[in-house]
Order: sequence, then C-alpha cells, then structure tokens
Amino acid sequence: MTIRPMTIEDYEEVFAMWRITTRRALSKADEKSQIERYLQRNEGMSQVAVIDGRIVGTVLAGHDGRRGLIHHMAVLPAYRRRHIGHKLAEKAIEQITADGIDKTHIFCYQNNETGQRFWSDFGFVKRDDVYVFSYENKRK
Repeated sequence: MTIRPMTIEDYEEVFAMWRITTRRALSKADEKSQIERYLQRNEGMSQVAVIDGRIVGTVLAGHDGRRGLIHHMAVLPAYRRRHIGHKLAEKAIEQITADGIDKTHIFCYQNNETGQRFWSDFGFVKRDDVYVFSYENKRK
C-alpha cells in the first residue's frame, strides 16, 4: 500500500468512493471545483491510500490557519480493518502539525457509531461543550 497526497486528478475515483462510503455527507462543497480549491489551499494535507493502482481510502484534510480539520475519511468496505484509515489519519495530522497547527477537529455524525469508535480509539476526545451551527452563504 502507498499513501500519497491527493491531487485533483484523483477526484473522479475519490468522489465515486465517497458516494459509497460517505454519501449523506456530500454537498455542493464536494464538487470538483471546490475540492480543487481546497487541495490548492491545503497542499499536501489530503491523502489517498493506493493498492494495486486503485484508490482504496482517502482523507480530506487541511486547516484554517488556526485549527486542523479532517473531512471525508473513507476506506472502501472491502479494505477496512487493515489500519488504512489509521495510517491516512496519521499522515494527514502529521502534515497539519508540520504547518504549525496544534489541534485537529473531526465532525462525526451522532449515529455513526463506527466512526465515533474509530476516532476515540485514535485519541480524539468527544466534546459535549459545543454545538455546530451551519449557515448557507448566499452568493449575489
């Protein structure tokens, strides 16, 4: 297995995987032009895991200059339980840390028990003191 930085050339294969693994989390922010902008802004932080020329896992990661964020951590079902997700998360956090960022967050759905276990086992701490509020920006 090879872990390497995600590039926009990986988009179609990665998006197809997201449609299998994280379908409900996809939005307009995951369109190719948006992901290209994200990858440029956070160069080298998002990763893909490749086995036999096929992308089997990915993590979309970056930071806002203050806090790291992990989005769309995904491993194809047939490749789970091989520590691929752990290695992807490690590499993404390593890249975020190398940019001088001291803390990384992940959003995890309340009913995603598998994801909650994964992130807890990795060392993330679930917070009960904050709520996430979202606002749809209106372009003029």
